[in-house]
Amino acid sequence: MTAADQTTASAETSTGSKFDSVLDDALAALAGRTYFSRYPESPSPRVYGETAAAQGLSAYEGRLGKPFEGLQGAFDDTTVGDEVSPYGPTLGVAYPHLDVDAAMAAATDAIPAWRDAGPRRRALVLIEALDALNKQSFEIGNAVHHTSGQPFVMAFQAGGPQAQDRGLEAVAAAYAEQSRVPESVTWEKPGKGEPLRMQKDYRIVPRGVALVVGCNTFPTWNAYPGIFASLATGNAVVIKPHPRAILPLAITVETLQQTLSDNGFDPKLVQLAPEADGEGLAKTLAERDEVKIIDYTGGPTFGAWLEREGAARGQQVYTEKAGVNTVVVDSTDNVRAMLGNLAFSLSLYSGQMCTTPQNIYLPKDGIDTDEGHLSFEEFGAKLGGAIGKLTGEDEKAVEILGATVNDDVRARAGSLDKIASDAGGSVVADTRQVTHPKYPDAVVRTPGLIGVGVEAQGAYTTEQFGPVTFLIGTDGTDQSLSTFRDTVRKHGAMTASVYSTDEAVLDKARDAAMDAGVALSENLLGQVFVNQTAAFSDYHGTGANPAANAAYADSAFVAGRFRVITARRHV
Repeated sequence: MTAADQTTASAETSTGSKFDSVLDDALAALAGRTYFSRYPESPSPRVYGETAAAQGLSAYEGRLGKPFEGLQGAFDDTTVGDEVSPYGPTLGVAYPHLDVDAAMAAATDAIPAWRDAGPRRRALVLIEALDALNKQSFEIGNAVHHTSGQPFVMAFQAGGPQAQDRGLEAVAAAYAEQSRVPESVTWEKPGKGEPLRMQKDYRIVPRGVALVVGCNTFPTWNAYPGIFASLATGNAVVIKPHPRAILPLAITVETLQQTLSDNGFDPKLVQLAPEADGEGLAKTLAERDEVKIIDYTGGPTFGAWLEREGAARGQQVYTEKAGVNTVVVDSTDNVRAMLGNLAFSLSLYSGQMCTTPQNIYLPKDGIDTDEGHLSFEEFGAKLGGAIGKLTGEDEKAVEILGATVNDDVRARAGSLDKIASDAGGSVVADTRQVTHPKYPDAVVRTPGLIGVGVEAQGAYTTEQFGPVTFLIGTDGTDQSLSTFRDTVRKHGAMTASVYSTDEAVLDKARDAAMDAGVALSENLLGQVFVNQTAAFSDYHGTGANPAANAAYADSAFVAGRFRVITARRHV
């Protein structure tokens, strides 16, 4: 087959859209794993305009205490909505409740025109939607702030621009994978006389309806990759938010629907499925025959059920569940910077991130540093001191810690003594309750440290979500690495980190991380933290350990969302 015989897919050609160059730049960054961000993460007035913050807050406040009327879809005659901010205020937003039968029919009917638009047209429409969402970043940031408890700047960044970049990354990855398939070729098989010729036409077809099950802590950041990957590959999407974090995704669906409608597509390609707390709507939706793809972020029990039942039903299921993120400390040549980096990683959002370190392994005989040898006890005291210094002033601390998101987190933070006692350990640094200067009802806690021996696996191999960290004394770095490897293999992790001045130890750590199937950060000292990742460069998750079966956004994350159907004829 020669180049002249092959007609490249229409998805690979320029459309003249103002977003063509954006897609091309995103594709180049994805291929090179280079720095790329379309959506600035700084909430500075110099970036978003002098009035953007006030307008965003006003837009958010205008949503409160009344029905959310901007959604299109198939609804019954009831409403739901019980969102209460972790900072105290009740949101009071009432959302229309989905009529599941009618919604599935509407989603299915909306697919053909979207499918036939082709990969590039879909990608450009979705970039337009992401740009529109970016203009709402302050509104979405306030919604994330008051549903997740994230401090505002973090809520703005993670809920807005960083989520949008992850959405754009998913669009680019999906487009790149679809572009591998030509639209039409002339196929020739040499033979006696004239070669055998056939025309073969290839069509990208979506799987069907995709279900996205959102989480409370990162309602947009964890949902956007699945939403945009499924839409980019031609599927319809039904989004089931966490019942305590509906508003950020309701705003998202409203904007997506408006952009789809503006471009001549059925807005019911995307529908919101809010539920009352405890309703169990996710299970109902997951069992629908129309649902072929599921993206889930949440607890391991329901995630495992989705994986098991989804496999039996022929669904493509992508999950992020729970794990025990790990730091191995061997030695350092900058102990102050190391402790500062760790203190921030543990304190950010009170440890309520799927990427926050939980287990810190170090030799029980201590570590060598630029300030001399530190015993296990001295290391714990210094780390506790670094956390205390970072979070010592309440007014500043709340901008790092945010608020605890639910009663389970609060209960763990308030029972450090019992957790330590049950593990045969001791409290190295207790959590401190911080008074929020603006929201007195918010429960804000600093990280707590518990010292245990390596034998206390019953405690530290279970995810203690929130501000609870174990300092685990081992017989040496080799045991730290082997325990890290074995624990992550069995229980999963989203992140791992190592500190050492010895290249041989770093090599062993890389081997252990590869064996465990988890990404590794080495000697982080500055303004890069283990619990943060960069779109287009860092994969979020690996899919290679029990914490998650997928990665944002590799080829496997998008390729299973579509199929290729061939039609052929003799020429």
